[in-house]
Amino acid sequence: MVGTRATRLTLALAFTALAAPGVMAQQSEAADAETTLSCSMLENEAPQAPVAWLTYSLWASHCYSFQARAVAIDTFNVRTLALSHRIKDGVRQQVVQHLDGPSVNVERRAPVGHWGWLDASASADPAPMPERWAEHVASVYDITLEADKRVADRDAVQLTFMPKQGDRYRHQWWLDQKTGLLLKHVLRDADDAILETFQVTRLQTPERYPDDVVVARPDSVDEPDWQVGWLPEGMEPQPGAARQASRGRTQRFYSDGLATVSLFVESPVVSTALSTGVHKLGVSAIAVERHTAPASWQVIAIGEVPPELLGRIARSVTYTEK
Repeated sequence: MVGTRATRLTLALAFTALAAPGVMAQQSEAADAETTLSCSMLENEAPQAPVAWLTYSLWASHCYSFQARAVAIDTFNVRTLALSHRIKDGVRQQVVQHLDGPSVNVERRAPVGHWGWLDASASADPAPMPERWAEHVASVYDITLEADKRVADRDAVQLTFMPKQGDRYRHQWWLDQKTGLLLKHVLRDADDAILETFQVTRLQTPERYPDDVVVARPDSVDEPDWQVGWLPEGMEPQPGAARQASRGRTQRFYSDGLATVSLFVESPVVSTALSTGVHKLGVSAIAVERHTAPASWQVIAIGEVPPELLGRIARSVTYTEK
């Protein structure tokens, strides 16, 4: 479990995978099937406002090829990493190589511009998706900007995300001032203690993707046999993210733009080795709720949110057998 979570975090932070924790609500049937956007906007003058920098960073994560070295630190260990992000023929190839301990390589491929989310108001709002995503994050977190920072021998700006409800972790990002790429991420709890740190130690010269990117609407999926009765404000289901796995397990993702929660509902129960209740695993938590009516079924919630929040989400799930 720890190794899996660490790998997922590494990918998310290393490549600013803000698309994976997509933030917007159910897709609009009236929305266009695809939108063409241009990475040339990164040639514009550097942003000045916090939300503009956030938008800029999402563009950068999809528009630059680069090589990097990084370190990831959590409550369990320290890992050194080799990162590769290549763009060729409209496809992003992301590779993370663990340089400590057993040789582990994680690779992900996706079309350039595959954000993984779509605003329900896409048909009415002319702003590109990165702008709408950044505005959503700003509705959940107070964002402050500090200039004149330095990370990995590169000029940077610092964004601090303070949850408006005080019920989530605080995020700090350091963005490369020249490209907008993420150089450092620190996660802090309500007591300001550092839970996790990711930091690039060397970023080789990034190259910007010269072509336009096509953003496709996520495929529609069937609604699961269960519903979530409560979610924190701004935590939205991700379009196209419901997955039907084998042996009656259904998965769905939720996000507020920074924090993510994965819900798995099993019917019949398969993972009986998991004890009920909420368990903390470093920055992540796992909540398990088991039921016997209308039949044997189980909720497993995993997320990088405070344990009490995750437990409340898991307890709110209701299931109806078809």
